[in-house]
Amino acid sequence: MTLATATERSGRKRPREIRPGRDQRAGRDRAAWFLVLPALIPILILSVGPLLYGIALAFTDAQSGRTRSTQWIGGLNFQDLLHDTLFWDSFRIGLLWAVGVTVPQFVLAIGLALLLNQNLRMRWLARALAIIPWAMPEVVVGIMWRLVYNPDAGILNETIRDLGLGDGRDWLTGLATALPAVIVVGIWAGMPHTTVALLAGLQNTPHELHEAAALDGAGAWRRFRTVTWPALKPVALSITALNFIWNFNSFALVYVLTSGGPGGRTRLPMLFAYEEAFRYGQFGYAAAMGCVMVAVISVILACYLVGRLRGGEDT
Repeated sequence: MTLATATERSGRKRPREIRPGRDQRAGRDRAAWFLVLPALIPILILSVGPLLYGIALAFTDAQSGRTRSTQWIGGLNFQDLLHDTLFWDSFRIGLLWAVGVTVPQFVLAIGLALLLNQNLRMRWLARALAIIPWAMPEVVVGIMWRLVYNPDAGILNETIRDLGLGDGRDWLTGLATALPAVIVVGIWAGMPHTTVALLAGLQNTPHELHEAAALDGAGAWRRFRTVTWPALKPVALSITALNFIWNFNSFALVYVLTSGGPGGRTRLPMLFAYEEAFRYGQFGYAAAMGCVMVAVISVILACYLVGRLRGGEDT
């Protein structure tokens, strides 16, 4: 290449990059909104609309069966709620329930996911059996476990009698056993969902990393701590946060098992709000309870999202 040729080529201008104009960008934005609209409309109608209506209802004295119009009372419902010991007791029970279900659920699910991730015989059958509780409706699960806990002919008490460990007990109506018995059912019913999520995370972990760690002499626990857990941590944090929110908002399972009894020992906040609204007809007061629960869940979500964003910046 001669000096003249090099100079000629270096002086040649690059073709100007063609950028879309403002009208083109606006057209693409409109097309994007048009594609999103069919999915957005049901969310606005079925989720955002009722949420806003419930927030507005919390500032009224709405009741069932009233002949006069509903009056705007400001924050009186929230003032009454601050002094309602029954609601705060249910809130405490809801937190115990959510933690008591979420933590063991995660521990057992990660063990089951590690097992199902191994190259075992009939692994496909084991995976299919593991998700059966997830495929069952909560009402069916509640009815089935009511039969298991039946004090006279339940499988649990019959097993205790056959083993000579006693005469059994009424698990769902005992003040000391009702909440632990319901927590066991919650763990059993929700563990498959957590297992599937963790199993997907395990399968995305490169197998070469485990082989390299094994060649370096790392044992099973060290490989889990240095290879498996760092790859699984984002999935674990996400599924744990979602499980806590879902468990805190539980209704159907506990309602079928105990209806909040005995003596309110299993009355979760959602059950308490349901009773206030549809048993006693206090719609405005129940809506205020719902607003408090939404605020708590929003704070938990905000903390989780902030933690994820900070974790992403650190990495």
